[in-house]
Amino acid sequence: MECSDRPTMRALQLEKLKKTVKHGYENVPHYRQSMDEAGVKPEDIKTLEDIRKLPFITKENLAANYPTGLFAKPMTDIVRIHASSGTTGKPKIVGYTQSDLDMWGECVARGLTMAGAGKDSVVHVSYGYGLFTGGLGAHIGAEAIGATVIPMSSGNTQKQIMFLQDMNSTVLCCTPSYALTIAEGVKKAGLDPKALSLKAGVFGAEPWTQGMRDKIEEGLGIKAHDIYGLSEVMGPGVSTSCEANNGMHIQEDFFFPEIIDPDTLEVLPEGEKGELVITTLGKEGMPLIRYRTRDICYLMRDKCSCGRTTVRMSRVFGRSDDMLIIRGVNVFPSQVETVIAKFSELTMNYKLYVGRENNTDTFALAVELAEGLAIDDIGFVEAIRSKVDHALRDMLGIGCKVRFLNAGTLPRSEGKAVRVEDTRTLG
Repeated sequence: MECSDRPTMRALQLEKLKKTVKHGYENVPHYRQSMDEAGVKPEDIKTLEDIRKLPFITKENLAANYPTGLFAKPMTDIVRIHASSGTTGKPKIVGYTQSDLDMWGECVARGLTMAGAGKDSVVHVSYGYGLFTGGLGAHIGAEAIGATVIPMSSGNTQKQIMFLQDMNSTVLCCTPSYALTIAEGVKKAGLDPKALSLKAGVFGAEPWTQGMRDKIEEGLGIKAHDIYGLSEVMGPGVSTSCEANNGMHIQEDFFFPEIIDPDTLEVLPEGEKGELVITTLGKEGMPLIRYRTRDICYLMRDKCSCGRTTVRMSRVFGRSDDMLIIRGVNVFPSQVETVIAKFSELTMNYKLYVGRENNTDTFALAVELAEGLAIDDIGFVEAIRSKVDHALRDMLGIGCKVRFLNAGTLPRSEGKAVRVEDTRTLG
């Protein structure tokens, strides 16, 4: 399917779309009500373009139907539950049938194969296990290709490095920020990354920049691959980058992607950046029809040098609901990260602080200096501060107060990094 021609793929997608819409309408009260209100019936879906007649579903809808209101199968058919954080304090609960888990394993298996993994690989999984989909998602994908799996979960970085060495792990799966923490640990231990057996890393669960990719590849001596997914859609494996590293191939036989303007909700022309909308194709337990992911990216349909014909999505530039509006200017944390990555004097360990004083937004960046550099070198610090200040203003269009920290000052991430502290809505 990854190399199928376009007519074959579209015919399969249409067949699956019709079944998904019918399945949702007949078994999920929310879909039946929202489609009735929109004046559309399952039989109205005759072409792929007819998907635009269907209403969107949002994370607010998931919260309103907590815990199992969106399940399309009885609990006797649900064999696994996962969950992710929700907007109301309640998690987003997701139910999987055995068929859904098989589909998930296939998707992740394809992604690991893109990273060069196979039956002889040792896959070291440092995503968190439990309700979070990362750990078990990578796990079932690795098992599907017959690889040896080490279910490390996250944390205890010294033990992680010991297992990487002693078990000759060849593929590392974790968040990009934790990969950076492991790379830092390898350096502190005085190890040569080339002495490890690692060949590739499959990193996801948070947006990351090319600059962070470069530092991870250098620090671990590997080829870094993106993997994308959302717990409510399935988990990791919706798309993965191949060796060409030119976008992530979406598993189109299981997911139908659209890009919309998050303000007008209109579908955007091919290649334009906007919000990713995903419809699951064939998912039984909790099908999602036109789910607004809030992730900002664009789609690419040009030929990929790897030979796969599936549509590719760009890296995620940020989330429409994570975007910061500071003094009227739209700011994504990934923009700040892009600037930081340009300076060898800085590490990728940073935090943004947004607040309000005297009815005016405040915006500050705390970032660690590279190992061996000290904040008490006043002349050096002021020189680099001037350069970083100018680079941030050029990128963002607004000023940002920069504070430098000695290496190792900020807490290290063992999962998704918390990059922003916004206190404007507090008190």
